[in-house]
Amino acid sequence: MNIRSWYVGVGLLLLSGPVTYAQVPADAPAGTTGLCNDGTYYSGATKSGACRGHKGVKDWYAAKPAAPAVAAAPAATVAPAAAAAPAAPAAAAAPAAPTAPMTKSSTASYTPPAAAAPGGGPGLVWVNTSSKVYHCQGDKWYGKTKQGQYVSEADAKAQGNRPDHGKACS
Repeated sequence: MNIRSWYVGVGLLLLSGPVTYAQVPADAPAGTTGLCNDGTYYSGATKSGACRGHKGVKDWYAAKPAAPAVAAAPAATVAPAAAAAPAAPAAAAAPAAPTAPMTKSSTASYTPPAAAAPGGGPGLVWVNTSSKVYHCQGDKWYGKTKQGQYVSEADAKAQGNRPDHGKACS
């Protein structure tokens, strides 16, 4: 055995050891996944970009994301007694998977919900209260962002909101 293969073997041994993560402090907010170097807590799903603007990550508490769940067994393999039982609602069968934070690349593929919020109509715009952007009637986001309200375009501008892509409605 030469020295180079010994170093490679030791390196692989060190890399294959168990990975440990720090324990979340008791005083940390619920859902905390990291501690930034400036003492603030981070609660994102991934370490990538965590603590940006906070001098980097000091401690990481979250493990790697779990592998996707295996699909349920086909109905043919279910016991006859279980097959005769009424089906449980889908929402009660499995908890909802946590969603990843939105990034610039993932917003391009995100589509709005099919139904718009009740209200709206001629002369009203939909203001996304989170982004301070307003959408005109007929826009794919009109009444469909997670947070928002219908107001007149003049009121939207007076409140400091800006038109989507710089295109005013009137």
